[in-house]
Amino acid sequence: MTTINLKEFFYWYIADEFIEVTEEVAEELLADKRYEPTHWRRMKRNKANYSLDAGDGIENSICEFEPSPEECMTLMEQYRHLCCTLNSLSAPQGRRIYKHYLLNMTQTEIAVDEGVSVNAVSLSIQYGLERMKKLWGKF
Repeated sequence: MTTINLKEFFYWYIADEFIEVTEEVAEELLADKRYEPTHWRRMKRNKANYSLDAGDGIENSICEFEPSPEECMTLMEQYRHLCCTLNSLSAPQGRRIYKHYLLNMTQTEIAVDEGVSVNAVSLSIQYGLERMKKLWGKF
């Protein structure tokens, strides 16, 4: 049996407190005490220390929570609603709005892809959005 001072191994002990432990426990405590500074040194060397103030977006991923079932149902209903209004448009309007807003294509790219003028694509998207606003209340 070996006598150890708990103050050397645990920071919350403010006074010396000696206890007897087995050899295996004493060896494990000493190995952990040696490993901790090595671990911190290795983290600093590899720049693996993270701060919530770093501004790299890590705090957003920590703070995001899973949506509740009610929020999931609301989002699904809104998605269904959007699909219904999009499908009720004419084929060119629906296709152009889909490409512009969901595929993030510019109006110029859409015009080149479909072989029409940019003005025609712009007007088609504008009229399609107006029609979707009117249809949004019907569904």
